[in-house]
Amino acid sequence: MTFCIGIKVREGLIALADTKIVRGDEHIVRSKLSSTQIDGDHWWMMTSGLRSVRDKAMLYLDHDLQQSNEQVTRLFQIANRYGVQLRRVRVEDGPSLAASNLTFNSHALIGGKIRGDNEPYMFYIYPEGNWVESSQDSPYFIIGRTHYAKPILDRLLTFDTPLRQALALAFLAFESTSSSVTDVGYPVDVIVNDAQSGIVNRQRFSSADLEPLARWWNQAMATALAEFPFDPFRSLFDFPSN
Repeated sequence: MTFCIGIKVREGLIALADTKIVRGDEHIVRSKLSSTQIDGDHWWMMTSGLRSVRDKAMLYLDHDLQQSNEQVTRLFQIANRYGVQLRRVRVEDGPSLAASNLTFNSHALIGGKIRGDNEPYMFYIYPEGNWVESSQDSPYFIIGRTHYAKPILDRLLTFDTPLRQALALAFLAFESTSSSVTDVGYPVDVIVNDAQSGIVNRQRFSSADLEPLARWWNQAMATALAEFPFDPFRSLFDFPSN
C-alpha cells in the first residue's frame, strides 16, 4: 500500500511519501515522489495504486510535454495533461487489468509552481483523470492509506498553520499510519516548498533519523493522558471502599 500526503498552507507546500512496497513476503524500497526542476519551474508528483499504471502514464506525460508545441506555463495544465494520459492508459490496459481482477486505482497528487503561477498550487487527480484543487477549507490531500492520519489533521491543520508545523503534522500523520499498518514504512521522502522565497528543498529520512521525534511524540501523548482532566467522569469512579 502507500501513504502520500500533500499539504498547502499560506506559507507554502509540503509533500511527504513513504517508500515501502510489499509484494507477498518481499519488501522493497521504491520512491513514490518524483520531482522536476527546470529554469525556475518546480513541480512534484506522488502516486498510489498500480506501479505499472503510474510508470506508463508518467512516461506518456513526459513524452507529451517534450513533443507538444503548446507552451506549459501553469501547473493546472500539467494536471490536465496527466489526466489525459491516465485515461489513455485506462483505455489501453483497463480491460486486461480487469480480466486479472486488478483494479485501475491510480491516484496522484501534483504540486508546485511554474512560471505562469502566482503562487504554489496542488491538485488531486482521480483514476478517471479529473482533478480537484486544494483550498483554504481543504488544505491537504492523502492518497493510499487515509483513515489513520485524518483525525490529527482535521483537528489541528488549517490554511494558516505555519509551514514548519504543517511538516510536523505531515510526519505525525505518517507516523500514526505506519504504526497501525504493515505496508507503509520508512524511508520517507519529503519536499518543502517555501512560497515566499520559492526555495524548494528535498530530503529522504530513515527511521533512525526520525525515531527521536516519534519517541518525543509518544512521551508527549503519555504525559497529556496522565494530566487528563477527569472531573466530568469523577462520579463514575466513586466505588465503595472495602
